[in-house]
Amino acid sequence: MRLVLASAILAASSLASFAATPEGQKLSEIIARIEQSGEVQYVDEVDWNRRRGYYKIEYVRKDGAKVKMKIDPKTGTSVR
Repeated sequence: MRLVLASAILAASSLASFAATPEGQKLSEIIARIEQSGEVQYVDEVDWNRRRGYYKIEYVRKDGAKVKMKIDPKTGTSVR
């Protein structure tokens, strides 16, 4: 019985980790727009903040500086 309960809890918690797809612009469109600026050497990390509803994007510029951005996918603009 404990094994079944533990399995159910584990399954529920792992399903909760999947956030719903955000409305608005696709992540690939947002990344493409950032890369078009010409200053991006590479995108280092992308994360979805499901609680607040924005992408956290980190990239490294050609001069070596690291940039962190929060982008609202509905508007495509930076969130402070």
